Amino acid sequence: MQMDGSHHDWLRCGALCCLMSMVDDATGRTMVSLEEQETTGAAMRLLWRWIERYGVPGALYVDGKTVYVTGREPTAEEQLAGEEPLTAFGKACRTLGIRIILAHSAAAKGRVERKHGVFQDRFVKELKLRGLTTIEEANAVLKGGFVEELNRRFGREPLDPVDGHRPISQGLDLAAVFVVEVTRTVANDWTIRYGNRWYQITGPKEGMPRPRGKVTVQRRLDGSLHLLYREHALTFREVPLEARVVPARVERREGPRQPVRPRPDHPWTRPFSPRVLAAERTARRDTAPSSPRS
Repeated sequence: MQMDGSHHDWLRCGALCCLMSMVDDATGRTMVSLEEQETTGAAMRLLWRWIERYGVPGALYVDGKTVYVTGREPTAEEQLAGEEPLTAFGKACRTLGIRIILAHSAAAKGRVERKHGVFQDRFVKELKLRGLTTIEEANAVLKGGFVEELNRRFGREPLDPVDGHRPISQGLDLAAVFVVEVTRTVANDWTIRYGNRWYQITGPKEGMPRPRGKVTVQRRLDGSLHLLYREHALTFREVPLEARVVPARVERREGPRQPVRPRPDHPWTRPFSPRVLAAERTARRDTAPSSPRS
């Protein structure tokens, strides 16, 4: 599969938006979606649609945009696990078993680039003829048969009739795969901070993380938030900032600290003498009450 985004004045309004495209390299079969920008969410939604309709592809051929690949250094956790740095989209592909292949030029993914040219010609004219000027209306045209007609006219039979797509694994929830994950540290009052908001962890009691422990925060494509601790879901509620009780800090006294002096009869004030210590030990043993023998 080849995936790419085409920034163009699709709606003839002077503002650029992005047509996200996926093309089957064997058949030329295409699936597209018009989005405001080429974002992680846009790429995830398109791949989700493709998987639900055709199955899980074996590999994706993409360019070097930060949506698909990252050039950052691995974190300490990634180094210990022997993992390479991945974007949120890359993590979703790894979970699904999809290999990401990086294209170093536009010509390397020429099939999807040519598809962009076809849509910039035919799709723009179609929107103009219908008088449509919004992304929602344009996507309704794409899903209403426009793309299927292009697939019928320009698709081709593959050389190998065996379909390389794999079915979705049984029990796999794609909503939990196409997510953006971050790690947060649990405070002493079992709260975490995410997106400048505080959330109180409420359960379950048998699976609560300890203070200073790490939990995973998942933001799904529908906007819902989920907390995980050791792959198990946590229950939580949002705490208004003004309602959060912050433990009071112990104020440190100003000025030098006064020395602590022992009382005059304290044993530490006596000079050390093994003979005196032995005599005191003997005196305490002689004056101690004897226990009755049985």
